[in-house]
Amino acid sequence: MPPGAEPRAGGRVHPKAWSGRLQGPTDPVLERYSTSVQEDLGLAEFDIRGSVAHAGRLARAGLIRPRDHQQLLSGLEQVAREVRSGAFRPQPEDEDIHMAVERRLAELIGEPALRLHTGRSRNDQVALDLRLWTRAAAVRLAEGVLGLEEVLLRRARRERATLMPGYTHLQRAQPVTLAHHLLAYFEMLERDRERLRELHRRAGLSPLGAGALAGSTLPLGRLEAALELGLRAPTANSLDSVSDRDFALELLFACALTAVHLSRLAEDLILWSTAEFDFLELPDRWATGSSLMPQKKNPDLLELVRGRAGRPVAALVGLLLVLKGLPLSYNRDLQEDKAHLFPAVASVEASLEALAGLLAEVSFNRESMAQAATDPRLLATDLAERLVQEGVPFRGAHELVGRLVSRAEGEGRRLDLVLRESWQEMGFAADPSGLLDPRRSLAAREQAGAPGPGATDAALRRAAAQVRRGRAWVLRETG
Repeated sequence: MPPGAEPRAGGRVHPKAWSGRLQGPTDPVLERYSTSVQEDLGLAEFDIRGSVAHAGRLARAGLIRPRDHQQLLSGLEQVAREVRSGAFRPQPEDEDIHMAVERRLAELIGEPALRLHTGRSRNDQVALDLRLWTRAAAVRLAEGVLGLEEVLLRRARRERATLMPGYTHLQRAQPVTLAHHLLAYFEMLERDRERLRELHRRAGLSPLGAGALAGSTLPLGRLEAALELGLRAPTANSLDSVSDRDFALELLFACALTAVHLSRLAEDLILWSTAEFDFLELPDRWATGSSLMPQKKNPDLLELVRGRAGRPVAALVGLLLVLKGLPLSYNRDLQEDKAHLFPAVASVEASLEALAGLLAEVSFNRESMAQAATDPRLLATDLAERLVQEGVPFRGAHELVGRLVSRAEGEGRRLDLVLRESWQEMGFAADPSGLLDPRRSLAAREQAGAPGPGATDAALRRAAAQVRRGRAWVLRETG
């Protein structure tokens, strides 16, 4: 056994994996600056899983004895139990989670622990750990997205007949239903969930066996190890294997875009809770008050969801900047990936949970929404399209209706009253009174994706099927 590699008293390994080349202690400033063990703690479970698979490959290749293999499995299971219970404690000399696990393993089983790193580098080790963590995080986030989708779906079913104005440029535009509005956010979240599922698939390659950058001369059985870990194949290029963080960037992009969608939903709910809109009432237990103004009920949770969307966006840019100038293959800069990735995922998970809880309990003011949707001007486009059916070119119809709206506003009168007076003047004999009925307008909008009653029912059925498929996928991946 090489000098410096023997277990110390109590079965502890030398704290530095590279101690044979460099002599003497590392400067304390470098120690503090370069250690990542606290940030790495979230990888412990996955580091142990990778070590179990690697130990099996070593045993199959005859590189370790069956007795050593059994001791390694027993020791790794004990470390895993300590990680799950919270009893696992990294030591100050542990450079990263890999060395912390190896040190603890040596304390438990002694000399066989020194054989575990055969044919393996911390470069392929951390790449594997992070891929496994990323896949697990994608499933957790998908489950959080499903939770919010289910709330949106429940609320949309109850509000399929609730009239409200749709908006462009934050100006009332055309009548829709609250169900249609809520289902628009469902569509955004469904795209988010699809992205998470796809990156989960793409991350399902194993870098184990790529070594530091050029693989190993030992027969390690990369495909077998990958399949044992639930991955579909080994990575294709050893240089790329240890330096690739595209999967982490994809997860950050998915987080950033999900957070932006949550922020947009939060902004709508904030606007709707104002006295100016009066479209919803926040439950007291999901609101806060003012330390000075006794009458206030503030949407702080929604404002925080909106504000915290900046975290994953910043994390995505941060990791892109870490990677943008790196030469092949591994560089220590990659240690920074977890500092960007872990908090971003945690932030989006928390926002999904919080927004689902609040949205499940808000009270929608159907009367205020309907009142806002009955402004006849919201049906000006319907009127122009009716003129098109009478043979008027659309540009001419658009101009005629625009003049009617301008006349009504100039005279301080409702558009429907002005329309009745002007309709026959324009040479049309049909009664125009039904043209400015918002429910009649919705009933005519039955194209796929439109807010008509039949189209909405179809959208609700499709959304329910998507949720069922999503739940089945999460169940398969979580076992």
